[in-house]
Amino acid sequence: MLRDDQLMTVREVAEHMRVSTMTVYRLIKAGELSAVRVGKNFRIRESDLQAYLDGCTTSGIDED
Repeated sequence: MLRDDQLMTVREVAEHMRVSTMTVYRLIKAGELSAVRVGKNFRIRESDLQAYLDGCTTSGIDED
């Protein structure tokens, strides 16, 4: 069953995160960001991007 998740391109994810497309490809290759392959291209579910971003949040900066 398909979910109502919107699929995003690597470029859209990069723009959303304000990083390069190469950074997004590295995250996918490292298994840190889930993606689906459509032909030769990757697509990222909005929920997978949100899960990745939720896992990256910090509670603050430790000062030594």
